[in-house]
Amino acid sequence: MTATAHQKRLRALLTPAEHRVLARLDTPQKIQTYIEKLPPNFELKGDTCMSPRRVLKTRTAHCAEAAVLAVAAFVYHGKPAWLVDIQSLPSDQDHIVTLFRERSLWGAISKTNHAVLRWRDPIYRSPRELMMTYAHEYNLDGGKKSMLAYSKPFSLARYAPARWFIAPDDLDWLMVALDDFPHQPLAPKHALRRRRRTTRVELKSQDVTEWPVPRERRVKLTK
Repeated sequence: MTATAHQKRLRALLTPAEHRVLARLDTPQKIQTYIEKLPPNFELKGDTCMSPRRVLKTRTAHCAEAAVLAVAAFVYHGKPAWLVDIQSLPSDQDHIVTLFRERSLWGAISKTNHAVLRWRDPIYRSPRELMMTYAHEYNLDGGKKSMLAYSKPFSLARYAPARWFIAPDDLDWLMVALDDFPHQPLAPKHALRRRRRTTRVELKSQDVTEWPVPRERRVKLTK
């Protein structure tokens, strides 16, 4: 499916309100600003993976939901974009970002409540060069660095927009497909084992959050 065909199929699904939102999001910077202004989806009633339509309706999103919405904004304007899954230690949370290209350089859009793992300017020569920038601040509360691998760029062009943009049910199938997609290790295992722990002052800087975490959410969110 060409980008133009994908774009036309997506646009044909949209309500007037959805058209108005996506029409405004015509640059990566505007997309990032929009998803930053969405309150985080703390999943107080259980795990979710809402479609972009549900995100636009509820006006809340976690990293994966915002990443898929960001792809939709790019598709709307006939531009390519890719999901990338960051895998971490089982004791931490994975993270999903949206990659894009400007003049052959790569950047990333990212939704997170904390000051790290966010937007990346399109200044990187390859996806790997960009993804490596997330490695240092990706850590557990005690300071152990936890990023292990990242997926190859994953395109939603393989799926009809009707399957992922307007779906009333959670996009669990998409998360499984992304998780099963080929991943590249961050570094050899011996190098990962020897990583220096994040220092106390670095950890303190990561306590800054954009939105207060509800009392009901006892586990501290880091992504």
